[in-house]
Order: sequence, then structure tokens, then C-alpha cells
Amino acid sequence: MTFLSSFGQTFFISIFAAKIQSDFALSHGDWGLIYLVGTTASAAVMIWAGGLTDRWRTRSLGAGVLALLAVSCIAMALNPYAVLLPVIIFALRLTGQGMTSHIAIVAMSRWFVATRGRALSVATLGFSIGEAFLPLAFVALMTVLDWRVLWVVAAAAAFTGIPLLMGLLKSERTPQSMAHENQSVGMGSRHWTRTEALRHPLFWSMAPALGGLSAFGTAFFFQQAYYADSNGWTHVSLVALFPVYTVVGIGAMILSGLALDRFGTARLMPFYQLPMVVAFFIFATAGSLWAVALGLCFFAVCSGANSTLPNAFWAEFYGTRHIGAIKAMAAAVMVLGSAIGPGLTGKLIDLQIDLNTQYIGVAVYFLGAAALMWFGIQRARQTLPAFA
Repeated sequence: MTFLSSFGQTFFISIFAAKIQSDFALSHGDWGLIYLVGTTASAAVMIWAGGLTDRWRTRSLGAGVLALLAVSCIAMALNPYAVLLPVIIFALRLTGQGMTSHIAIVAMSRWFVATRGRALSVATLGFSIGEAFLPLAFVALMTVLDWRVLWVVAAAAAFTGIPLLMGLLKSERTPQSMAHENQSVGMGSRHWTRTEALRHPLFWSMAPALGGLSAFGTAFFFQQAYYADSNGWTHVSLVALFPVYTVVGIGAMILSGLALDRFGTARLMPFYQLPMVVAFFIFATAGSLWAVALGLCFFAVCSGANSTLPNAFWAEFYGTRHIGAIKAMAAAVMVLGSAIGPGLTGKLIDLQIDLNTQYIGVAVYFLGAAALMWFGIQRARQTLPAFA
């Protein structure tokens, strides 16, 4: 599920950005606005759709979402009208980045308690594999195949995942039974509802960090072709660095999962985004691809930790009974961030503010978001069962 979510992730869609802009006569700002509208709409729907994981089996819900993801890929391949692009982006983002990844992460967070960190590390390897190999493979294939044909290939891959998922989850436990058999309580030794979570200041102290990572991490991949061109590099040479990002990210993911099981999220969360400060400062000042590779290593440390720590955080602080609904709200914040990032950077590019300059501001943003997250967690951690 995490691997197949790639077809709705920004790093994959952005591979086709130049072709889409050319075929539909779109500026950077136009394309960013389309992406902003479609992704924002998907974030709004995620608030409702994400809660379905508390009521439906992963097998049934996952199969349905993968089918819709495949249909969305076909729609991108066949669409002749620019006016339909926001709708198609909405569908890809909701079914891909939104629901496909959400279903997988909620299942791991609910079904595993003592080894939750390791379970999340294993499950989220799909994200890393997709980020490492799909951009390089599809950029290479685009030299011999029309970009629309490649979206048909993506649809076929999503359809293939349905029987595999159904076979692997024949003996799946239902969310309803798990809620009674293997409860994991949060702050105050109880399960929090989504409404209660939204009324607690901790959620809002986390929001800038969660939304910011999604916004500017997404923006980096979304603007990859422009970033390479504006610095005098070829797109393929930049994409060739992504496997380095993936290898470091996998290492960080595994280590963060092990550390999570030992130390808990309360001690680790306040610091995991600090590498992004370094990463974007390097991106802003990089004079060579070697420097970009170093920046990607710092980016990957945060990205790898982000695959495990925030996902376990919601279960640890708010309990698992309503984890689907609460995680859906957090997912909506991240999806909204992924809408704002490309839209904002695209508009600033149209205003003649280059990405290198923008990335200095991004580094400062992450520093402030990390400070706010530290303050919120320090206040809330005293109410966890371990501290009671």
C-alpha cells in the first residue's frame, strides 16, 4: 500500500510537470495553483474519508481505494482539457497520498503496540522504495514513451496491487475487534476522540511542523525540474541523486523505529525536524550536485524519522480507539501543507523570487516549528501513562 501510494505523491506527479505545463500551456504559477486547488480539496475530504479506517477492514477499504487510484491514473492519461486537471489532481492526491498511505499507517499503528516503531519502519519501506526508483525509472522511460502512456503503466500497477492485498490480508483482524482486544491508551490513561484532540493545544503545536514538512518537502520535489535548470544542472542528473536520499532515509527510518520502541515519541519528536534546517540551507547555497547530495542526506534523516515518529505519536498521546479519525485530521494538515508548498513556491517564482532565496526562509521556518513542537510536547508528556 505504501509503495502504490507513490502514484499520488508529489515526487511522482512532479516528474510530468514540464510535460503537463507544455501540453496545457501553463505557467509555473498556473500549475502550482491547479495543484493547490486539487490538493486542498483532497485534504478537506480526507477529514471524513480517513475516519473510515475505524469502521472498515483494511482489506476491503484498501482494495476500493486502489481501484479508484488506478482510475485516477487513467484519467490523467486520457484527459485533453486543462479545466479538468484540478479534479484529476484531487483524485490522485486523495486516493494516493491521502487514503492509500493513511490506511497502511493506521493499520500498523493499531495492530502493533510494543513493537509499533519497528512495524511502522517495515511498512513505510514502500515509500522509500517508490521515492528511490520510480522517478529515475519514469524519467528514463519518458525519453522513449509518451508521458500519457506512463500513467497507464501506473494504473496497471495499482490494479495489480488489489489481488495481492486481498491475498495477504485473508486473516485480517477488524478494527472493531482490535479496539477491545489490544487497547493502547493515551494522555490521562484514556482514549481521545477527534473532537477532544482538536480542543487540546498539543495538536495545534504540532500542526506547523507537520504541515511545514509536507509543504516544503513536497515543494522541493515538485519544483525539482525548475531547481535543476535554474542551477545549471540537468533534470536527470538531479534525479540520479534520489537513491542516495532513499538509502539514508531507510537507515534513518529503521533507527528511528528502534529508538521509538525504546525511548517513546515524547523524547524524540521535538528534535527530528532540525536536520531540515540544515538541508534547506544547503539547497539554498549549493554550488554543485555534490552539495545537493549532502543536503538530501539531511533531508532523508528527517524524512526517515517522519515515517515512524509522527505516526506513532498519535497513538501514544491519544490512544488507539479513534486513531483513524485523529490520524485523518493530521493527514489533512499534511495534505493541505502539500497543497500550499507547490502553490506558494510557484507563485513566488512567477514574482521572480528564485528557489535558492526561498529556501533560506524555509530553513528559518523549520527552526521555529521545531521550537513550538518542543514546547507543546513538554507540557503534554506529563499526562502520559508512563509518567502517571
